[in-house]
Amino acid sequence: MLTMKAKYALRALSTLARAEPQRRMARDIAAATGVPEKFLESILVELRDAGYIDSKRGSAGGHRLAQPAESITIGDIVRTIDGPIAPIRCASVTAYKPCDDCADPFRCALRLLMGDVRDAMSDVIDQRSLRQFADESSRLAEQPPSTPAEEAAWKSVRNKKRPSSRRRPSA
Repeated sequence: MLTMKAKYALRALSTLARAEPQRRMARDIAAATGVPEKFLESILVELRDAGYIDSKRGSAGGHRLAQPAESITIGDIVRTIDGPIAPIRCASVTAYKPCDDCADPFRCALRLLMGDVRDAMSDVIDQRSLRQFADESSRLAEQPPSTPAEEAAWKSVRNKKRPSSRRRPSA
């Protein structure tokens, strides 16, 4: 699952991609993306340390992409922020660790299934560049607001009760 930190990183980098080559101040990125400024600042440091952004202090300072948006994949960003893509460690290519409760990981159907999930996710996010993501974000932002019917449908999906994961007391 994608963490909020990764979602915020993608929003911030998308904002910087659309602003190329100008620099943007952290407070302006936070305002444009709805990301809390303090949290955003820590994410920007991580992105700078990973080589995705260039930061400069001062009145002419701010943040900008350190490499072309076309050369950065969404997969690169997600892995930088969240780590391996695999839903469970035993299905990870880069951070494999067998499950404690698995007798034979080489005969585990769950590990194979989660490997397929990992591969499917990677196939999508490793083929999508930050430029494509930023362009799609811009295109969607220009669309007219949702109709009341679309909003009602979305709310009904979000408000559907999910099955309870709690165990029922035995009688």
